[in-house]
Amino acid sequence: MESTHASLLAGRKALVTGAASGIGRACAQALAEAGAAVYVVDRAAEAAKEVAERIGGTALVVDLAEGAAVDALPDDADIVVNNAGLQHVAPLHEFPPERFTLIQRVMVEAPFRIVRRTLPHMYAGGWGRVVNVSSVHGLRASAFKSAYVTAKHALEGLSKVIALEGAPHGVTSNCVNPGYVRTPLVESQIAAQAAAHGIPEADVLDRIILDRTAIKRLIEPEEVAAAVLWLCAPAAAGITGASLPMDGGWTAR
Repeated sequence: MESTHASLLAGRKALVTGAASGIGRACAQALAEAGAAVYVVDRAAEAAKEVAERIGGTALVVDLAEGAAVDALPDDADIVVNNAGLQHVAPLHEFPPERFTLIQRVMVEAPFRIVRRTLPHMYAGGWGRVVNVSSVHGLRASAFKSAYVTAKHALEGLSKVIALEGAPHGVTSNCVNPGYVRTPLVESQIAAQAAAHGIPEADVLDRIILDRTAIKRLIEPEEVAAAVLWLCAPAAAGITGASLPMDGGWTAR
């Protein structure tokens, strides 16, 4: 973003979950470059520490499936980026219930707990930004992803409630909805998708992952991070309760 400079978020604190890799890492870096002090939250200790050291942030090693650990996170963030997630691909009738529950804890309950704790600080300061890294699967469904699709749809609803409650206090809440992004999470799905659909791994990218998109490429993490940063900028102060598709035209169909 050409309008971004190092003082855009000076004096602000940002908390980014799943910040040790992929979209989260790109978001942490973009926010730090804009002047924010960033809490790098991830369960991957060494990777989180490496990112924090590189951007001048603070690494917080937390398993977001543990409610007590989430509740021990700092409550003084002005910006919250709920990004952490995981995937499991299986037919619904074979989907492990414990895996379904885990995905809801990490991708729905943890964002709720984090925002619940940080909103009072945002309200007191009259300014706050909640950006939820949702997915095209927060707007559309795909077979074999019952837990992920459920969680992303729930995150969309949570984001809208935050937007309505936060508006009188200068707090906005929005979702960004990327399609398939070049991340370890997507790369790990290729084998699972090949097995689920009964096709070779080499065919998964074109026949499954990019089948519904008009732009035939993966989205880069830095593109998502730029959108997240824009939603924290003054130009987006009037945008709240929105969902921003970054899906290569998937939802245009």
